[in-house]
Amino acid sequence: MLKRIQKIFLKKSVDNNLKNRNISNINDQLHSIGFVIDEGIKIDFEKFYEISKELGLQEKDVKIFSFSEVKTKTPTLHQNKINNKHFTWKGEIHNQNANEFLETPFDVLVGYYLTKNDYLDVMISKSKAKFKVGFKEIDNRLFDLLIDVNPLNISAIKKELVKYFRTLNKIN
Repeated sequence: MLKRIQKIFLKKSVDNNLKNRNISNINDQLHSIGFVIDEGIKIDFEKFYEISKELGLQEKDVKIFSFSEVKTKTPTLHQNKINNKHFTWKGEIHNQNANEFLETPFDVLVGYYLTKNDYLDVMISKSKAKFKVGFKEIDNRLFDLLIDVNPLNISAIKKELVKYFRTLNKIN
């Protein structure tokens, strides 16, 4: 019962965040990028730095935040991590690192998840990023650009992002 109530609040939160989104700087050049990653997709985080390098960014201009459906007992040094236990039943995020990440006005935010995920949807919708990129199967209201490639094919993702960002004058 509580899960169902939480899902309703998560959806309301997404709707409110989308309604209040500021899109005035959507066409800004690319100087910083953030990635919100579902840890269910087994991919080495170094691959995201490779993507960023291809876009002409340095490692300091890249931030990565990951989501895991359940809290793992495995100790980790990775601080930029959130799980479903960090969301209240009202859909609010109680994780300081996540809130700081979402308040960062990235030039581009990439939502790196494949299937509908209410928690990740809230994070993407709450983000202050100027331009948001996602994959085809997700809620298209959340993103300004949807790409239709296999998320495990890093070279195809790099190629698509470079192509679209050049077209949109985000990179030279």
